[in-house]
Amino acid sequence: MTPHIESKKEDIAKTVIMPGDPLRAKYIAENFLEEYRLVNSVRNILAYTGKYKGKEITVMASGMGMPSMGIYSYELYKIYDVETIIRVGSCGAYNPDINLLETILVGKSYTEGNFAKNMNGKDIHIVEADENLNNLLEKTAKENNIQIRKENIACTECFDPYIENLEELLKRFPKEENIVGAEMESFSLFYTAKVLKKKAACMLTVVDSICKKQSLSADQREKSLNDMIKVALEASINIK
Repeated sequence: MTPHIESKKEDIAKTVIMPGDPLRAKYIAENFLEEYRLVNSVRNILAYTGKYKGKEITVMASGMGMPSMGIYSYELYKIYDVETIIRVGSCGAYNPDINLLETILVGKSYTEGNFAKNMNGKDIHIVEADENLNNLLEKTAKENNIQIRKENIACTECFDPYIENLEELLKRFPKEENIVGAEMESFSLFYTAKVLKKKAACMLTVVDSICKKQSLSADQREKSLNDMIKVALEASINIK
């Protein structure tokens, strides 16, 4: 147990699927897992452990933002001996070539923030997902005829609609990284995994586009991510 997770060690599987929203964790458990049980409800950060095609999987929310993801991923890796976390979330698109409901597999996550410096004094602002895990996710998507595109993403500390000068932010992004959109958790997940020598990946469904001025409702966001969730779960079966 930790101050944030009430589960016993044996209640958490070695592979964790991690949406941000607790209700999305509940949705995944109810619609994809068998024999699932609630294993955490502290702060309403819901976690469920069940079986997907016979393999034990935990689905747990991370909450919003790098600090929240940093807490839960660290405790899962360090205290609960989790080996792999696959984030399944949503993002906004900055690139006009990306459409709503496309699935992005994150290659690199870039942040202007100081999560790494806070954690261990390193001035690091870009970090990669686990290459082998990403390869497995790409292979799994292809086998299931699900389209995903591997791209680099920004991990921001302020929700896009609240940024006063988004154009100025976009200009500061390193051009060579070709950042196509933004979310708020992937950097802290990838960096925590790197520090603790664990595996992490992140898949994101595009739910709004600054370029196209389009967005999905909260209800649509919760229910429209099934392809991404299926890829994560199917890949989990083959994680050693």
